Amino acid sequence: MTSILKTNALLGGIEAGGTKFVCAIGDPPDDIHAVERFPTTTPEETIRRSVDFFRAQPRLPDSVGIATFGPADVRPGSETYGFITGTPKAGWSNTDLAGRIRQELQCSIAFDTDVNGAAVGEHRWGAGQGKQNLLYLTIGTGFGGGALVNGQPIHGLVHPEMGHLSLPRAEGDDFEGICPFHGTCLEGMATGPAIQARFGVPAESLPSDHIAWSFVVHYLSYAVTNLILTLSPERVIMGGGVMQQEHLFPAVRSRVQSHLNGYVQARELTREIDQYIVPPGLGSRAGVLGAMALTL
Repeated sequence: MTSILKTNALLGGIEAGGTKFVCAIGDPPDDIHAVERFPTTTPEETIRRSVDFFRAQPRLPDSVGIATFGPADVRPGSETYGFITGTPKAGWSNTDLAGRIRQELQCSIAFDTDVNGAAVGEHRWGAGQGKQNLLYLTIGTGFGGGALVNGQPIHGLVHPEMGHLSLPRAEGDDFEGICPFHGTCLEGMATGPAIQARFGVPAESLPSDHIAWSFVVHYLSYAVTNLILTLSPERVIMGGGVMQQEHLFPAVRSRVQSHLNGYVQARELTREIDQYIVPPGLGSRAGVLGAMALTL
């Protein structure tokens, strides 16, 4: 939910990731008073550490934004609003994350997916400033996508699951994929764990000319092309650990132009694609600042 906050409001943020939680408090984006990172373990231990972080501060936050891994129920009014729902993350299914934080801290809560949070943060303070319609993709341990339309995150029946798009196979690619639900979907083929399962080594250890990256570019470029044609974003922001491989950006841009083949006549795609498909302006802070931005 969106909170109406006093002008000197103190904001909290929780980037609730499947691997780690990041908690922060302050006046974003520049005046962050404290930050703490810790592994995502059991719901009880992880939520307790989050609450303890805020209680250890000189003043409790007026509002806390939670940007979470999913699937999650982000529909206000739903009986399970604020829950992490049927997640493959062991032990976390049907966890009332927002409700527990609200009860413990007695403050208003804003709750959305981690990628929607990052999209909101980039829109307010980062690479999406001035763009009312934008797409944020993160490619790392998993693949997630968040989109803003007219400045608001897309919600519907549930929330978008862009990581599970089905895409044409790359030529010569017989990898069975790692997604437990769909096998060869985008998340099953182009994430860090997929690269490691396919080649037996961590993605970050592979040289830039390794064939792994040609497969990654194939799937990412088709995904971005399909999402451009579907959502017509004014900017595409791509983050996450896999996109730390900077050589991927020019390759993805070139392939997207090839896939579109001049069909969408917009200078951003035909002449300014270097400024259209870009890394996050907030860098590694996109997640937790995005969580804080949800409160605004």
